[in-house]
Amino acid sequence: MSLDIIKLLPDSVANQIAAGEVVQRPASVVKELMENAVDAGATQIDVIVKDAGRTMICVVDNGCGMSDTDARLCFERHATSKIKEANDLFAIRTMGFRGEALASVAAVAQVELMTRREEDELGTKVLIEGSLVKDQTLKPMSKGSCFTVKNLFFNVPARRNFLKTNEAEMRHITEEFFRITMMHPDIVFTLTSNDKKIYHLNKGSLKQRIVGLMGKDYDQRLLSVSQETENVSIKGFVVKPEFLRKTRGEQYFFVNKRFIKHSYLHHAVENAYKELIPQDCFPGYFMNIEIDPKEIDINIHPTKTEVNFQNVKLIYAIMHSAVRKAIGQFNLSPTIDFTDNPNETGIDFALVSDKKISPIQPKINYNDLYNPFKETKPVNQSKGDNWRLLYDDLNKNEDFSLPLTKESLPTETPDSLYIQFQPYIVTSMKSGLLVINQHLAHERILYEKYLKEMETSVRASQQELFPLHLTLNNKDASLLKELKPELEKLGFQIDAVNVSTFIINGTPADSKDMDAIALIDKILENYKTNMNDLQFDRKLNLARTMSSQIAIKESQSLTIKEMQNIVDSLFACSVPEVAPNGKKIYVILTADELKTRFN
Repeated sequence: MSLDIIKLLPDSVANQIAAGEVVQRPASVVKELMENAVDAGATQIDVIVKDAGRTMICVVDNGCGMSDTDARLCFERHATSKIKEANDLFAIRTMGFRGEALASVAAVAQVELMTRREEDELGTKVLIEGSLVKDQTLKPMSKGSCFTVKNLFFNVPARRNFLKTNEAEMRHITEEFFRITMMHPDIVFTLTSNDKKIYHLNKGSLKQRIVGLMGKDYDQRLLSVSQETENVSIKGFVVKPEFLRKTRGEQYFFVNKRFIKHSYLHHAVENAYKELIPQDCFPGYFMNIEIDPKEIDINIHPTKTEVNFQNVKLIYAIMHSAVRKAIGQFNLSPTIDFTDNPNETGIDFALVSDKKISPIQPKINYNDLYNPFKETKPVNQSKGDNWRLLYDDLNKNEDFSLPLTKESLPTETPDSLYIQFQPYIVTSMKSGLLVINQHLAHERILYEKYLKEMETSVRASQQELFPLHLTLNNKDASLLKELKPELEKLGFQIDAVNVSTFIINGTPADSKDMDAIALIDKILENYKTNMNDLQFDRKLNLARTMSSQIAIKESQSLTIKEMQNIVDSLFACSVPEVAPNGKKIYVILTADELKTRFN
């Protein structure tokens, strides 16, 4: 007789499994608690974290609060006030609705809830730890709710070990803070980390909220977008083409004020900027789509960041048209944006002036002693070999658009021939012809070089004649501060002026003739891409990013000496066969392979 092997999981284990989907890191807790506070009708929400949420996360709101029964029931799985039947899933306008968040948080942390409704004299205090209720008492307090989450993952140490550095976790918390606060400018928000207030966002317009989050420079960078049809309304802002950066991080889509990710709609905005921006720049946008909840399905992912539209092609067309219209109007005539705040007029005062500017007469320099009919002395070519001096410069910089001659080959390697056949370097060897991709080879050389430098001392840098000012959004500024020690070992000299502004005093010696600001933008962008998609170690990530940006381009012309140096340096590397991105660097064409081609 066989025994039954299928059993129901205990609630505590089921909640921990659910927590694995909902609570991935401290930022997930911040997101869920802030969404509940918004749904509670709060007009002020304060977020307080310690040690990037590892030690404590506290969210305080002045919303409607809960009764003592609801305060206990809210921690049960699938307990929710948002939906009652399946059809309610297609009429959702609240931020949360599944009833999984609080149960998931309570399963992996120590939670204290204090809450009171306006009509109650006393509030309720609930202590819960690992899904077990430890205490529930009545306590005097003001209207609203206060959730305090301590020691996240205290009972799942393996999950805690997977958390990143405090700087990295704080960036994720800040990102969730952005996503929730951006489309709720009617609510006052604050974010405090380790007793230091990072953001204090007052009530205002949508533009003022974006400027408060992204920085004062954005007051002059935004173009208003507005398009209303019978089925959908699209409102928000896009960044002017001339202010687009080479880093992502300024792309925000919302549906009914809920943040979403949608690559198809991103293409609609990107396509609207076509022919206005370089290929390596990314459009910036802050767009909210108001649509009937029946037309969308948001119940397809635990984090609710993915949405299905019934008619996504229609949304694409409206989005593309709205953005194109905003950019077109700006290109025809700069607009003056009148906001509610008189200190943020949006007027470009460079275009407005009450001073009268008198015309400036052009100045022409001429030589009144010059006589075009006067004979000049011919060049005397009879004295010795002085004429050879005219060609000295040609010997210093060989031009390989001309045929190679025996005299142009380097004397120290008479048996080797280096030819540039872009993007390849071709040279002979005993077993055949060696064909090297010059960009990938140089990338491998720099990659191993940078890894060694980050393990040792500070390397040489070239000083900027005039220090450069760099302004970043708060997320990129936080990332740059995190990478600053490694960047300094690579030769950068960067000083922080304030939260989002930096001064670049020096750059790596081998980055000459490169735009330092564009280089840092690209480093940040590639670093974020590698970090999110490939989960690289920080030093490997930075070395790979730097080498890909500074390596010679495939179209760059090289001298014989430069080609020889690349070949010698490549085969001195520990892994000369493949580039840091895994691509093959070189191939060898043997005599047998060439024979088969001729046959």
